[in-house]
Amino acid sequence: GERETRVSKRLIRSKDGGGSSKLEEGDKVEARYRGREKYYPGKITRDRGDGTYDISYDDGERETRVEERLIRKKDRDRSRSRSRGGDDRLSEGDKVEADYRGRGKFYKGKISRDRGDDTYDIAYDD
Repeated sequence: GERETRVSKRLIRSKDGGGSSKLEEGDKVEARYRGREKYYPGKITRDRGDGTYDISYDDGERETRVEERLIRKKDRDRSRSRSRGGDDRLSEGDKVEADYRGRGKFYKGKISRDRGDDTYDIAYDD
């Protein structure tokens, strides 16, 4: 597909929703064990594909078919992202939509390089 270099951060929007709200196998999460009020730390071991997930809790407990509404993703880089202005941090490998050549039309792609000056190289999906 097409490639573009030195795309300004203002012309890019994240497809991951900042830190990706989508839950995936291997994600560190907190979940309400057996639907109770308190959240417990753990890891998603299986995505059932029906909006439920299997969780392996840090204390050794396991639970299957936990509804997504009972799970919240743990913020991996809580301290780092705050210092850079919240969720708007873009990283190499992030799925994004970018305004190709600044013409006002956004196309799906992936950040192939972070130039370190708030510009990024984009590899478009097309």
